Amino acid sequence: MHCSDTIAAIATASGQGGIGIVRISGPDALPLLRRIFRPSHPNSPMPAEFRFRPRYLHHGWAHALPRAGENAAYGESLDEVLAVYMPGPATATGEDTAELHCHGGPAVLRAVLDAALEGGARMAERGEFTYRAFVNGRMDLAQAEAVAELIAAPSRQGLRLAKAKLEGLLSGRIGRLRATVDELRARICLAVDFPEDEGECLDRAVFSASLVTVREGIAELLAGFERARHWREGASAVLAGRVNVGKSSLLNALLGRERAIVSSQPGTTRDFIEESLDLDGLRVRLTDTAGLRESSDMVEQTGVRRARDLAAEADCVLLVAEAGLPLEEVEHELMAACGPKLLLVWNKVDKLDDAVRAQAIGAHGPSVAEVFVSAKSGEGLEQLANALRQCILSAGDGMVLEPDTGDLAPNLRQSQLLRAALERVEELERDLEAGLPGDILGVGLDTLASLLGEITGESTPDAVLGQIFSRFCIGK
Repeated sequence: MHCSDTIAAIATASGQGGIGIVRISGPDALPLLRRIFRPSHPNSPMPAEFRFRPRYLHHGWAHALPRAGENAAYGESLDEVLAVYMPGPATATGEDTAELHCHGGPAVLRAVLDAALEGGARMAERGEFTYRAFVNGRMDLAQAEAVAELIAAPSRQGLRLAKAKLEGLLSGRIGRLRATVDELRARICLAVDFPEDEGECLDRAVFSASLVTVREGIAELLAGFERARHWREGASAVLAGRVNVGKSSLLNALLGRERAIVSSQPGTTRDFIEESLDLDGLRVRLTDTAGLRESSDMVEQTGVRRARDLAAEADCVLLVAEAGLPLEEVEHELMAACGPKLLLVWNKVDKLDDAVRAQAIGAHGPSVAEVFVSAKSGEGLEQLANALRQCILSAGDGMVLEPDTGDLAPNLRQSQLLRAALERVEELERDLEAGLPGDILGVGLDTLASLLGEITGESTPDAVLGQIFSRFCIGK
């Protein structure tokens, strides 16, 4: 990406809407805006002389450029709009920026964007507006990534976690860890340059205490990553079990609508069906799978194999069985394979009398989480939803991983760097205990500082930056 020219793009989501925005950023944002925007005030001066009040919405019309040979200030009128000019560097990108707020139809927005491109702007690449904000010092790399995470947040909790990073809280925490490492690096340099004063410059007890501080800080951030994973990315749950136990009926009941075909004929569901479910702010991708049984049908065999694969990858497996009937071998095998992430769901309890139901409860021991439901009557659905949420958030160990107040949630890239940094700290602690000289410790500290700096963009390779911003949408 080149940051010396002027770029333009549609900044709002595709499709129809009440308002759509065409954004322009770069050194020619104001001259370009004057060429394609005509103010509505009857006494407005010529376009080149019109004075835009910064950060003030001006009413008028967006126009195409005049055709070749036309003696006119403007071309074809495209839309009635509101225009705003924001001079840099106090803008989102750190550059002069202009926006045209149009009616939100795709044809309207494309026509206005074409006028901006014809007027000299270049079509923005994916994430280029945010990239320019990063290059121009308006935000660091962790904040830039938070922009994409904020847009893609699957839940209210995920939104809060992304917002905390956008506000710079993660960057501040990383900056404090980096400052501790840089202080140790400075001490190492003094100890190497003045070996006669090494004992004073490189107090190994102070060095060790500082490494403990950095290690604990990194470990705390990694714990936040684990607690927030499902809130940031969503979770997956699979409905599994034998044929005709009511998996599809249960999917429909949880969704509150007829999504899967329900039939008394065994093997109706041959492929998996996915739908999203909101469990008190936690987004869950719920998958209905083919019934587990032996079959000579190649299509059904493929469906059964997919069901087992999905169960292995899911955060929670809902093993649906028919209440009042004993579990078969295939169900016991699935219970053994899934372990604590399995929730045993007894369906069709409306067919049982109280005595049989009481006898069934807890029959598989306290280690198996069980819920009794009726997809037909709706009985137990609320308890099932709560149990499913707890099963996902507990990660199978009984402790619910709800993000703490003030939690920070590094993304996958950041957590990988933090794990590498943690390994480096532990290696430095071993080297310090072994009594290795300061110059060798200094090499480890340089690597540690580089890993932490890569999180905030201070030492991030260009290839990595390209990968990060290429995942953004155009116009952001």
